[in-house]
Amino acid sequence: MKKNQSIQLICTIALVLIVAGCHKDAVTPPTPTPGYEAATKWADETLFVIKFTPANSPTYASRCLAYIGLTMYETTVNGSTQNRSMAGQLANLDTLPKPETGKTYNWTVAMNAGEAYIIKALYPHAPAAISATVDSLAAAILAGETTGSAQDVLDRSKQYGVAVANAIYNWSTADGGYQGYLHNFSPGITLPTTPGTWSAPLSGQSKSSLPLHPYWGQNRTFVPGDGVLPIPAIIPFSTDPASACYAQFMEVYTKNKSLTQAEQESAAWWGDDPSETAGPPGHSYNLANIVVKKAQPDLFKAAQTFARVGIATADAFINCWKCKYTYFSIRPAAYIRLTVDSTFVQYWPEPPFPAFISGHSTQGNATAAVLTDLYGGSFAFTDDTNAARPKDLTRNVEYKSRSFASFQEAAIECGYSRVLGGIHTRQDNETGLAVGAVIGANVNGLHWLK
Repeated sequence: MKKNQSIQLICTIALVLIVAGCHKDAVTPPTPTPGYEAATKWADETLFVIKFTPANSPTYASRCLAYIGLTMYETTVNGSTQNRSMAGQLANLDTLPKPETGKTYNWTVAMNAGEAYIIKALYPHAPAAISATVDSLAAAILAGETTGSAQDVLDRSKQYGVAVANAIYNWSTADGGYQGYLHNFSPGITLPTTPGTWSAPLSGQSKSSLPLHPYWGQNRTFVPGDGVLPIPAIIPFSTDPASACYAQFMEVYTKNKSLTQAEQESAAWWGDDPSETAGPPGHSYNLANIVVKKAQPDLFKAAQTFARVGIATADAFINCWKCKYTYFSIRPAAYIRLTVDSTFVQYWPEPPFPAFISGHSTQGNATAAVLTDLYGGSFAFTDDTNAARPKDLTRNVEYKSRSFASFQEAAIECGYSRVLGGIHTRQDNETGLAVGAVIGANVNGLHWLK
């Protein structure tokens, strides 16, 4: 892609985010309500369960985060005078249980019960020891709410939280991704063999020679508008050294031959291998967690933050996978070995699915769009998502926390890190950023406030 085109694309992304940031209903800020701490504890627990449950994939995790975040929101939304339910706004979600009129509820208790229910429902395959931590956290938070709440209020709140979570879970079973962990790889798919199409790498993140969730792009999106987004165009495949396609891959080759230490650290930081972490969508959910802990909003805004980020990442992965399995586009390493250097090995292990578009870029910028809408375009934060990971001795890289002046800055680094890693071209990255911005704007466009 030419330089002026790249600049134009970034400007377009920025404009979308600015417009999204302006989309707010004119309301008086709600009276602060305690409880964001419980929301962040459940976010921590959610990421813990994802990380340590077998058969983790970025696709299935993104789906679960959307339902878990939405459950957090819907179990609390009726306690707010400002917020509005997503029932009737999300695809095929017509109604949800409502609280009894005139009855008192403890919304932290309702959220607590709902989170415990939905996490265990979505992760029945979690090891017993991991599942037990869900029960432990639920018991601890409930114990902290017993003072000041009558027993009938506690019981009613728990029952309501479970009822909402059960309704959301039942709705989830018809989305196309139900129990996706049981069939991460599809042996029945026939991969195209035309020039420029993807084939499984000889060595990569996965031991499987099959593609990950090739039909994920057919799943129901959360936001109806995200289900009808056009598939972006791809630069036509060519091995001609004078072609735009060749230039894309040559940029990756040249960069991977001269990575600085800082660039290697960036590539590793955003790697988010799902066999070792909560994956790319988990990284985005943790950014929401970091923001909530810093901003300390009321319970309702905290819950809305996790719902928006979860939905944005889920719809981003659906649209991204639709692109991947429309084009089955070749990864840089295979192209470079075919046309430039038969000995080339990219910096970062190749994941088990086609290239165009980049999942990191798509979901990263969708997340940036919703967080910008909620907290502003100049919210500075420090990302410590992978700071506890041990040093990568093979690559001589330490996982050190990274600071950003805005969510957009983090999204751009996240996307470009895949070019540095040698597993995406600039086209994969920049098109993913553009698609992610649209998805984030669509999530922001829902009527979150009355």
